Amino acid sequence: MLYDKLKSYNQSGIYPFHMPGHKRIDTTGDGIIPYGIDLTEIYGFDNLHEPSGIIKAIQNKAKKLYSVKNAFMLINGATGGILAAIRSLTNYGDKVLIARNCHKSVYNAIEICGLNVQYLLPETDSKFGILASVDPLSVQKALSEDENIKTVVITSPTYEGVVSDIKTIAEICHKHNAKLFVDEAHGAHFPFSDIFPNESVSCGADAAVVSLHKTLPSLTQTALLITNDDLLSLKIANNLSVFETSSPSYILMSSIENCLEYLSNNKTAFDNYKTNLNNFISYCENLAKLKILCFNKKSNKIYDLDKSKVVISTANTDINGAALAEILRNDFKIETEMAYTNYIIAMTSVCDTKKGFDRLKNALSSIDIKCNLINKNTTADNCCMLPEKRFNPSESYKYKSCNLPLNLSMGRVSLEYVWAYPPGIPIIVPGEVICNNVIDQIYFLKQNNVEICSSNKNLFDCITVTEN
Repeated sequence: MLYDKLKSYNQSGIYPFHMPGHKRIDTTGDGIIPYGIDLTEIYGFDNLHEPSGIIKAIQNKAKKLYSVKNAFMLINGATGGILAAIRSLTNYGDKVLIARNCHKSVYNAIEICGLNVQYLLPETDSKFGILASVDPLSVQKALSEDENIKTVVITSPTYEGVVSDIKTIAEICHKHNAKLFVDEAHGAHFPFSDIFPNESVSCGADAAVVSLHKTLPSLTQTALLITNDDLLSLKIANNLSVFETSSPSYILMSSIENCLEYLSNNKTAFDNYKTNLNNFISYCENLAKLKILCFNKKSNKIYDLDKSKVVISTANTDINGAALAEILRNDFKIETEMAYTNYIIAMTSVCDTKKGFDRLKNALSSIDIKCNLINKNTTADNCCMLPEKRFNPSESYKYKSCNLPLNLSMGRVSLEYVWAYPPGIPIIVPGEVICNNVIDQIYFLKQNNVEICSSNKNLFDCITVTEN
């Protein structure tokens, strides 16, 4: 085990005339930060970018657990894997097809790689105001109409747990000589219980990222990039050396190994997790006013759902998502993952206890009794849209910029990204025309206490647009 090796080295008495600068001394004195096992690539500890020893063994364990030919450890999070994978799957200037609800890191890859982007907009589930699955027929249509599309990128599961039909989409992509990359960051737990959907690479995706820290017991920033394509793996290894740090954290790599060991040896924990989830969902289905998104009540626009994501709608009540999250935080000492306009997301994992599930269940029951039913026109909360595209994000440098008040920017072309965070899905992208719907959505989200981020930190004073 890497962790044991790190501990042993710390106790060996070897003096460190090497990085890092803290020299394994806990300068805080509280013992919380594990300075003693924070090493660099010294003799005997392998190299993440040229693994041949203990790091290679960890990646081999990941390959076995995910039933893939190649698995790469990521210590820059799924983001580093997304950047490396997209660069590996494309050549500069290629045309790519992406689902509009992809994470901002996908857009960063598009810009960095100078890609010509075409968007797919999934339909909206009107009951919950969330984007549904990517329709395979929309992928088929796009690839049939443009044979120059080389790569397709989709997110499955989404932040809300919506899963697409990866098997069918992969077959369509390959029929049209296109590659399929799946941002599966939120689906790292899929292979470990039959309660969850199938993992993307097993369904035919050419590559996927899975973020261990999101839904499994691993430290923040840890993830895997997985593929069954040996030739692609060579490109990925080269590009990871571009996008990942050359000084990888051994603490994070050790955390990945410990997570993989846990997955190998704790089948019973997932059986208990399955029981806890099913009992919790069954109970919450009986709530009178708050509504929970679950498989037997999903729309026909949703192919499958990840049960680990608890999406609770306030759409027909007198509170919004932010208010529900605040009540849970202040009155019940429960912090949820995300609050949106008319729903919240409570993320669960195999490490949640029955006591934790009962605490959330009792809190929701109490809130359900106290809130009131009203008729609200959610209209899917303008969940996502496709503004008119004038040029690709990578071409922004060609244009002179100016700043305009947001409410006076209609009809101008944006030179910055604006997104709700989390989950980090752009509302407007550089090169797109700002329409009334975009402006209205930004103000609507802000009024509902949803955090809005942008390249311009003074978004509500002005937005960066082309000069004319």
